[in-house]
Amino acid sequence: MDDRIERIHSAVIARNPAEPEFHQAVGEVLESLEPVLAARPEYLDEAILERIVEPERQLIFRVPWEDDEGNIHVNRGFRVEFNSALGPYKGGLRFHPSVNLGIIKFLGFEQIFKNALTGQGIGGGKGGSDFDPHGKSDREVMRFCQSFMTELSRHIGPDTDVPAGDIGVGGREIGYLFGQYKRLRNRFDAGVLTGKALGWGGSLGRTEATGYGTVMFAKAMLATQGESLEGKTVLVSGSGNVAIYAVQRAQAEGARVVSISDSSGSVYDPDGIDFDLLKQVKEVQRGRVADYAAARPGAQLRTGEKVWTIEGADIALPCATQNEIDEDAAKELANNGVKLVAEGANMPSTPEAINVYREAGILYAPGKAANAGGVATSALEMQQNSARQQWSFDTTVGKLSEIMASIHDTCLAAADEFGHPGDYVLGANAAGFQKTADAMIQQGLV
Repeated sequence: MDDRIERIHSAVIARNPAEPEFHQAVGEVLESLEPVLAARPEYLDEAILERIVEPERQLIFRVPWEDDEGNIHVNRGFRVEFNSALGPYKGGLRFHPSVNLGIIKFLGFEQIFKNALTGQGIGGGKGGSDFDPHGKSDREVMRFCQSFMTELSRHIGPDTDVPAGDIGVGGREIGYLFGQYKRLRNRFDAGVLTGKALGWGGSLGRTEATGYGTVMFAKAMLATQGESLEGKTVLVSGSGNVAIYAVQRAQAEGARVVSISDSSGSVYDPDGIDFDLLKQVKEVQRGRVADYAAARPGAQLRTGEKVWTIEGADIALPCATQNEIDEDAAKELANNGVKLVAEGANMPSTPEAINVYREAGILYAPGKAANAGGVATSALEMQQNSARQQWSFDTTVGKLSEIMASIHDTCLAAADEFGHPGDYVLGANAAGFQKTADAMIQQGLV
């Protein structure tokens, strides 16, 4: 890194100890911005880097709740409102035992640039809790969500901060959160949360958007090489919302998806993942990938193994969680002939893995570009809420397709502008950063 960039990164590490994911996210962005800063020195003069790595607001709060047996539990809630230069803070809520301030800050920081790339006038934020909804009854989840929203409601609003779902937060949780917000504020602010049910302000296509958008981005990448998804073999990790609909969209484009996974291991299905069965197991039964394997003839359960060791794939779509592909896994992908990696999850590849992609000539799209379809469609949901409208599924997905194509082309144009043709990492970071930085300069020292 440039000396000044290195000093800023070191200061971030010193001021935010024990937050490795946040350090990693900041380092990756800062390093890629060197050619941008050389061409636009005003960003250094205005201390944009020092300002953009510091959240505008960080909230940590207690969340007490009672289980069905009358036992009282206390979890910790978070909301990091990172940057509002382009619009209200926008980003999901994650309920998972691994959640801590550093993870929420890394996610919020990435969200700044992802949201800027969509061109929809939304800033970056993220939130969540170390609460684990798995294994909890609906009543327990409801009591937790009501307690969580009792504090969060003070800080959000349709033009202030608009949370959505993420890992552990689906339609059930969004419903309970919205109900408590409505009760506390005595108003039906439909646009205060996205990912709502269709009957009261939700958007058709939102459930599918992140997975669909990732595949749309991969399709655009392949088109630059004169190729398509038709006949390609695809590895997908994860088995949540993003993975499920990445499977569906990839197979609709003529690809064969042969894997899914969760924290217990992975499944290899050589005949191609059965989307209907996967949806039934995960969304109706709230089951595990082992349940899918047990119900699917020919599918192989690989306990404790990741999907990246499966041979014969052309494309990898990591859709699980951060840092799921390390250097060794990336080498497995390269050695097995994978030619493209598009991230459906947030920062699933370590810096060492990204270096392997580059050395192997693998086309690589970071999550802030490839998985932006989710937040893009959340903003479309906000737009529908403002107009008291609900668009058709085809209308929403058509708009999503246009947005993903625009993000792809914006990344390539920025990479060309700064002398790194085809570098989606530089392109995504440069385009998102410049848009946000220019707004910050124009709005003054705030």
